[in-house]
Amino acid sequence: MQNTNITSARAELFKLASSCIKYNNVININTKDGNVIMLSEEDYNSLLETLYLAGIPGMYESIIEGASTPLEECEKLEWK
Repeated sequence: MQNTNITSARAELFKLASSCIKYNNVININTKDGNVIMLSEEDYNSLLETLYLAGIPGMYESIIEGASTPLEECEKLEWK
């Protein structure tokens, strides 16, 4: 995570935004009233999706179970 102050962030806004988008960097911007985190929309949406899935009871366990199941033991689903 990159740290910068609000004055520097203002001067380098385009560069910081490009860094977030192209390289998935997260920027911590310090202000006198607190900090702001800058991240790409893609990373933000992924974070929200992860939080949503983590909130479903049993989802974590189901993912772990699925990840540890050998491929030959998986059933093939016919998608329509």
